[in-house]
Amino acid sequence: MSNPFPDRDAIATSQLEQLRLLLAAVLEGNDFYRRKYEGIDLADVNSLEQFSELCPITEKSECVADQETNAPFGTNLTFPLESYTRCHQTSGSTGKPLRWLDTNESWDWMLDNWGRVFEAAGVGTSDRIYFAFSFGPFLGFWTAFESALKIGSLCLPGGGLSSAARLRNIIEARATVLCCTPTYAIHLGHAAEREGIDLTHSAIKTIIVAGEPGGSLPSVRQTVSDLWNGARMFDHHGMTEVGPVTYECPDNPGWLHVVEGSYLTEILDGEALNPVEPGNTGELFLTTLGRTGSPLIRYRTGDLVKAVLQDRCSCGRCDLALDGGILGRADDMLVVRGVNIYPGAVDEIVRATGGIAEYQVRVGAAGAMVELELLIEVTDEADADGTAARLAKAFENSLSLRVPVKAVEANSLPRFEMKAKRWVRDGGE
Repeated sequence: MSNPFPDRDAIATSQLEQLRLLLAAVLEGNDFYRRKYEGIDLADVNSLEQFSELCPITEKSECVADQETNAPFGTNLTFPLESYTRCHQTSGSTGKPLRWLDTNESWDWMLDNWGRVFEAAGVGTSDRIYFAFSFGPFLGFWTAFESALKIGSLCLPGGGLSSAARLRNIIEARATVLCCTPTYAIHLGHAAEREGIDLTHSAIKTIIVAGEPGGSLPSVRQTVSDLWNGARMFDHHGMTEVGPVTYECPDNPGWLHVVEGSYLTEILDGEALNPVEPGNTGELFLTTLGRTGSPLIRYRTGDLVKAVLQDRCSCGRCDLALDGGILGRADDMLVVRGVNIYPGAVDEIVRATGGIAEYQVRVGAAGAMVELELLIEVTDEADADGTAARLAKAFENSLSLRVPVKAVEANSLPRFEMKAKRWVRDGGE
């Protein structure tokens, strides 16, 4: 599995073969895409370039409108409803949640994609994996857990427990792998300090994170490693509507390889929708080649990435690499006094400063100008003012912005088990 393709030409050949099969199935049975492609001849697509020229992109707003008009599941279903066995939904962090259905076949396809994540992280049958989250309607938790079962690891669910109880379970069960968000890995580390739990007694050697861009940020990685006795963090990203997409390169921390045997990837300029040259930032568009029952074709993910295109990575894989992982969301950018600010950049500065247990960004306005204020909880209350001053200076040095920083009482800011929501606009939204 580690190197299924000898070169990038082999990847393209496989993608085209799978794409033709997908389009044939969709044009026969999928009402959503049959309407979308009406008048477009896709019967004899003979190249990936021709496909990109012929096929329009798919926007999330189209999927939302389809499910509103054709409740509850919409019409992006290639087979009769009786063929579907799983239902999950998006978080709704950028709008109304989407419900997504899967057949047994598409579910197995996603489990195999998650298997690439585990393989790249060196996880196998001898590992004990602790899943530090409550299982809800979101796809990633379930696919991670069931993929781990499929590869033969011992799976330890941690749903419905306090952080302290999870930490005790991790140590007592001698778990070797932890799965959670980057934020929650940091929170657990600080909770261990408060509870007097010595993580040098933990057997955790690998922490696999997802759900937030921070997993590929050097300062976040270092913070997690310091808290967890030197454990190596591996990043990954996916989405409910497309499935598990990337795995971290074992040789190049901070690079995410796309599972290109399963996804056709395009990185386009967000406005003109032209291809972006390697090394430049663009928006990620995906075609789910194996999720035939509920596919997405040229789907606009909203994720900003920077591709590293090469024939073969030093790890031996030929899959496209994304330098820095997911850099941010196209709709997350704020312009503050003429400076483009992404949440990932703020997270990097906060973690690099050190001494901060949690933080919150307050977004307000002074007339027509957007303004930021940071609230921080410090790990050393005796140095609260000094930590706030260092962070304010770091913002000025890194972004040429003066950002007010205020230290607040311990445990006064919210904690997050799932995707962190640290940015709060005036009015509390």
